[in-house]
Amino acid sequence: MLIAKFKKQLHSFQLDVDFQADMGVLGILGPSGCGKSMTLKCIAGIETPDSGYIELDGVVMYDSASNINLTPQNRRVGYLFQHYALFPTMTVEQNLLAGVRPEDFDDPHAEVLKVIQTLNLEGIEKKKPHLISGGQRQRVALGRILLNQPKILMLDEPLSALDQFLKWQVQLELVELFERLQKTVLLVTHNREEIFQLCDTVTVLTDGKNEVKQSVSELFTAPQSLSAGVLAGCRNFSRVEILNLEQGLFNALDWGVNLRSSKLTASSKHCGAYSQSFKVVADLNAETQNILPVTCLHRFGKGVTESLVCSTPGGSSGASILYTELDARDTALPNVNDQFHLAIAPPDLVFFDN
Repeated sequence: MLIAKFKKQLHSFQLDVDFQADMGVLGILGPSGCGKSMTLKCIAGIETPDSGYIELDGVVMYDSASNINLTPQNRRVGYLFQHYALFPTMTVEQNLLAGVRPEDFDDPHAEVLKVIQTLNLEGIEKKKPHLISGGQRQRVALGRILLNQPKILMLDEPLSALDQFLKWQVQLELVELFERLQKTVLLVTHNREEIFQLCDTVTVLTDGKNEVKQSVSELFTAPQSLSAGVLAGCRNFSRVEILNLEQGLFNALDWGVNLRSSKLTASSKHCGAYSQSFKVVADLNAETQNILPVTCLHRFGKGVTESLVCSTPGGSSGASILYTELDARDTALPNVNDQFHLAIAPPDLVFFDN
């Protein structure tokens, strides 16, 4: 288990993290410049916090109160940098051997061969990094880390440098690797799809401070803050005025409509709706809750899923606009300037206390 609770003053804000990670993959999700990479560097010992405590599997790696600060070499932390940090003048095999601690193995070359076979690196052992693909370079970097026998694996934006097709391939490889390793893994990313595909739990980091860890499904169904909602992909937000809490009735001030949801609480300040949650209302006489009269401002896409940008009774700019993604197979979609009605099911609304 990893216990990380520390602070470090950065250029424009203070990094203040507090979380624990068990076996499995914990995602650290946040925008660029929020302190994600610095968090990993502090855990790895590359950077030193100003104060706090870091413990891994019962070993204290950093404790400002007791003046403990283990060197990176003594932390047994596997850290995959964004650009892999391979030695450019070494071959794949030599890069892998560089990760071996002599005291760990009787036959380092045999262990390197095992990693080459496990990570499907056969045939490129004698090539240098600039002669192999991005996915292969990442596997070499991971292999070098695994040969170091880390207690925890930390990956900093592992898919950011890959094209879309290669990203999908490497993503599958990472899933298989995580299942095989059965270790604690920290995965830093700004991409919600990577969180959804690769992680078991997630903590959102914004402006240097992390939110309480939650399951990945909870991030998407009940994000803890507006910032978390944005990172989870929610695009539609409105201020809330509670009209009748018992009935779940409220006014979505920015959208200019009254809506209902049993998820409404006394502390709700904003509501949110994912763009995929809306449906076009074909029959106004049907018993449909949460209907919004809208006007189509823009329509994008010609495929199965199309995006509509709509004005609401609340207005045609800012938070009053709704962004929707609709299945063109369900019904004939409106054109620009058409007036029509959208509906959202009460359980599909999310609420925020800030």
